[in-house]
Amino acid sequence: MLTYTIRRLILAIPVLLLISLIIFMLLKLAPGDPTAQMPLTIPPDVKEKMKEAMGFNKPLLVQYALWLRQFFIVEPLHWCDVLFGTHFATGLQRIISWQTRSPVFDIIWQRIPQTLTVVGMSYLIGVLIALPIGIVSAYRQYSWFDQIGTFVSMVGFSVPTFFTGVLLIVIFSVELGWFPSIYDTTLVVHDWASFAKQVRQMAMPVAVLALYNAAQISRFMRASMLDNLHQDYVRTARAKGMGERVVVLVHVLRNSLIPVVTVIALGVPTIFGGAIITEQVFKVNGLGQLLITAIYADDVPMVQTLTFIFAILIVLFNLVADILYGLLDPRIRYD
Repeated sequence: MLTYTIRRLILAIPVLLLISLIIFMLLKLAPGDPTAQMPLTIPPDVKEKMKEAMGFNKPLLVQYALWLRQFFIVEPLHWCDVLFGTHFATGLQRIISWQTRSPVFDIIWQRIPQTLTVVGMSYLIGVLIALPIGIVSAYRQYSWFDQIGTFVSMVGFSVPTFFTGVLLIVIFSVELGWFPSIYDTTLVVHDWASFAKQVRQMAMPVAVLALYNAAQISRFMRASMLDNLHQDYVRTARAKGMGERVVVLVHVLRNSLIPVVTVIALGVPTIFGGAIITEQVFKVNGLGQLLITAIYADDVPMVQTLTFIFAILIVLFNLVADILYGLLDPRIRYD
């Protein structure tokens, strides 16, 4: 397993380099000007000197190499400087946002807590709800529980999140007044009262995203369980006198989790990417809203950095899913 992991990590290097080159070239060749949002009183020659200082007069491949250096070397050294009090990053140029004129990673670091709090919690709740629903629905196929679970899953998967979000705002915020319609990103939890307020404002966006995630994962869980419940090894285990709980929760569930792990693992990067539509509906100041704002403002460095971070996470969690296969099924060997 260790050899396989190292081999996959080494293989991920050229994959990520190719992805980074595609992202850089696509966004670099798109129309955009880092001085477009500056005051009109700034003379054109000053703007040209600013572009030259940012490296816009250099060849594209040189600009790409400088961007990679800033991403993989300058920014990690900066966070070592912040965390450990060293001074490695002194004098090194960092990736700067065209819109805010601030370091890109500093802005991302400020937005991550909001995204992980809302989107991460909704994904965790969605998985915890989906797995038992999928297991029971498959074991009791065509029962009233399966019918209700199928109906709710179809509704949660087919109805768009912006409609569900607006519907919850109208019912629980406007009509009943139970929850706030706008997420307060400035709230600091320091006592039970502020904690209760944080839970109230998280309730609706978490519910919207958890319903969508649970609907998708429960369908995969049910289908995978149904494929395994009628296999020969299940009949053999029952013929040997094993208890029904052992047969279902140990043998069937373990094999059924293999395809579901792929869905769950590859869905984890979406937590860091944020829920773009839901964050817009509830005004959650997360990474999803940051990406939309950067696209509207032609903030190429911000879009490049966020997109490449998402690509790294997808490659990483794809490896995590492959490793989990071997833990769930001892028959799978990579070495």
